[in-house]
Amino acid sequence: MADPTLYLFDGHNLLHAGNYTDLRQLRDELASFVALMGARGFLVFDGSGADEAYGPLEVRYAKNADTMLERLAAENRGPEVVCLVSSDAAVRGTSGQEVQKRSSATFLGDLEAVTHTENPPHHLRDTLDPETREELERMRRGGG
Repeated sequence: MADPTLYLFDGHNLLHAGNYTDLRQLRDELASFVALMGARGFLVFDGSGADEAYGPLEVRYAKNADTMLERLAAENRGPEVVCLVSSDAAVRGTSGQEVQKRSSATFLGDLEAVTHTENPPHHLRDTLDPETREELERMRRGGG
């Protein structure tokens, strides 16, 4: 299965599944995630607010977020690999077979794994050329 090029996020669904206290924290994590994945995304909320873009993530508000998510899925599932993130079974069911679907809880688990990776330790020996390493090893063994 190909990696998604477009993520559609059910905003309130993710807010509650992740126990976020601040919409901005969720927005920033998702913006970083889609950028890291080389994709783009829409974070859609019920209600009113100013539509904004944060790098490759667009935040949208709609009278009915489910309807907007369904429309975005239908408009983009041909030219892009779409992933819909929502725990709402009805919205996932109407988004189309071509759309990848993840529950909010599953996605948040994957998000934590991606954003909390540790860098491998960096050793000085990895920056030395082979001749210098050999010389230092001879000196360490007393062969000076």
